[in-house]
Amino acid sequence: MWDERYSSKEYFYGKEPNEFLRESLHFILPGESVLCLAEGEGRNAVFVAQAISGVRVTAVDASIVGLEKTQQLAREKNVVVSTIHADLAVYDPGIEKWDTIISIWCHLPSQLRKQVHAAIVRALKPGGRLILEAYTPQQLKHGTGGPKSPEMLMQLSELKLELEGLSFVVGRECEREIHEGQGHFGTSSVVQVIAEKMK
Repeated sequence: MWDERYSSKEYFYGKEPNEFLRESLHFILPGESVLCLAEGEGRNAVFVAQAISGVRVTAVDASIVGLEKTQQLAREKNVVVSTIHADLAVYDPGIEKWDTIISIWCHLPSQLRKQVHAAIVRALKPGGRLILEAYTPQQLKHGTGGPKSPEMLMQLSELKLELEGLSFVVGRECEREIHEGQGHFGTSSVVQVIAEKMK
């Protein structure tokens, strides 16, 4: 499905970064290692690589077509992004390997999501942080993007349980206007998280 969605020359979610990530950029420091999960066509990974000096950015996605477009966008912006073609069901992000992990619209079935979130906690270095934005179940009334299955949507209360071991610096559910290509467009119900691993 994702290869088909990304097969157009156009970028399905546009080339501009997610707005919450843009607002949270000051949490990422020069020279850090950054992992972008379910990164698709690369707009967020390329933005981080372009915006912060010396960061080492890795993008993971199950779509080879999306990752090819990530590399294309990186060349366009004259930055380097490493890519890993992997399904998050089997991908191992390692132990205490990353300074920042970015999860933007990484919607998964609930059991897999819990597995991935536990792996995120293990994979962050002490003092490292997670930047996450996802749709909540309230998004179903808007129909402006995201999964149609309630079990793939996220709530702050569940995330606090699934991300045990992280301290929430930002944790909120809100409505905001989203304009990201043709994929996300209009009033949306989201959960936004910045959470740090204890040192």
